[in-house]
Amino acid sequence: MNNSMISAAASMGAMQQKLDILADNISNINTDGYKRKNAVFEDILTNIQPHEDSFLLEGRRSPLGFTQGWGARVVAQTLDMTQGPLKATGLETDVAIEGNALFEVRSGMTIDSERAFTRQGAFQLMPTENGNRILVTNSGYPVVASNGTTDTFVNVPEGYKLVIADDGTITATSPDNLDSQQLGSLKLVEVLKPELLQAVADNMYGVPIDVNAGDVVQTVTATPNRTDGVAIRQGSLEQSNVSLADEMADLVTVQRAYQLNARALTSADQMMQMATDLRG
Repeated sequence: MNNSMISAAASMGAMQQKLDILADNISNINTDGYKRKNAVFEDILTNIQPHEDSFLLEGRRSPLGFTQGWGARVVAQTLDMTQGPLKATGLETDVAIEGNALFEVRSGMTIDSERAFTRQGAFQLMPTENGNRILVTNSGYPVVASNGTTDTFVNVPEGYKLVIADDGTITATSPDNLDSQQLGSLKLVEVLKPELLQAVADNMYGVPIDVNAGDVVQTVTATPNRTDGVAIRQGSLEQSNVSLADEMADLVTVQRAYQLNARALTSADQMMQMATDLRG
């Protein structure tokens, strides 16, 4: 009975974590660039309980002993990096990615600040002290561009239009189209191991301190002419890849599993009470 209670209680805790992940997915179904989260389960402990030799009867095909489990636990939370649908907005600061890539941003206003990554391309042009405008996320984190081999921020002169080509090339164009300035290319990274990406604030991801960033992400160049390449779409936003139908189906399954473990816990408690009454 104690074994049943331990197994049921542990599994209920894992189911509660799964419910929290499902709730997070459903609440972000309308969040641009959001990637669906998944839970990875694992047995806490499994052992073989022996049977008496008298159980070995003629014609028995199964071996002596039975498998005893001790519940399940959530060992990892992974990201579903599948492409979400694109929504046209017509805004020059809205940028979407087609393919396996993330925008690179900085957590501070200096280029040597901590790196972070996002798929949410609802950018803005924030005025700076020198009269230019810097491209930032909707939470104020600077977007990183690559100027050859050097990382830099996207500084757009006042009054100039921002033009981003399908290959990520950034150009600032004057209103009369007589002057243009090259501002580099959007820096993109390809996700090698999405299970190691760590969700941080404002729909962004980071690499844990104890993990080598090169094992998780690597710099990639947009190749819009390839069918399997990465392309940049200015004037569009990528919507969430969460499917409400799939999340509701998972929700029903998890709720039933939670109820089953709750009944097992209640039954074990009642059996223990009956044994106590008989002993008394």
